[in-house]
Amino acid sequence: MSIGNMMQPDQANVNGGVHGGEIMKMMDTCAGIVARRHSRMSTVTARVDELEFLLPIRVGNLVTCHGQLTYVGKQSMDILVTVMVEDLKKSEPSRMALTAYFTMVALDENGLPTEVPRLIIETEEEQRLYDEGESRYKAHKEKRKNWTKD
Repeated sequence: MSIGNMMQPDQANVNGGVHGGEIMKMMDTCAGIVARRHSRMSTVTARVDELEFLLPIRVGNLVTCHGQLTYVGKQSMDILVTVMVEDLKKSEPSRMALTAYFTMVALDENGLPTEVPRLIIETEEEQRLYDEGESRYKAHKEKRKNWTKD
């Protein structure tokens, strides 16, 4: 799943750099579409992991977010979102500007977390991403358990 936009002046700071929140919103939208497509239910963002900007994004750049479902728990889905940036004034390929993992939770008609379909793994790469997602899921679950002890 991919979505893209050309960055506009109203999305930037006084230096012409696009606000990080604008990019994060695009990423969240992309993750939400991937989660809804998989679950066929409403979804909400529960967590965002490891958001690190690698390249500046400027007004006039084409920004494309690619979302990939990597892991599915009982009610949650882990989605890798990769942001590519292309300077439309140059004849150069797009470059990776940042990535992040979004955890989305499916909601039933009453707004409560609900089960989602399992993820079908077909390739070795999908298995690797699934295993990494499962590790992140377990680590966050353990962290939440420790928060409740404090």
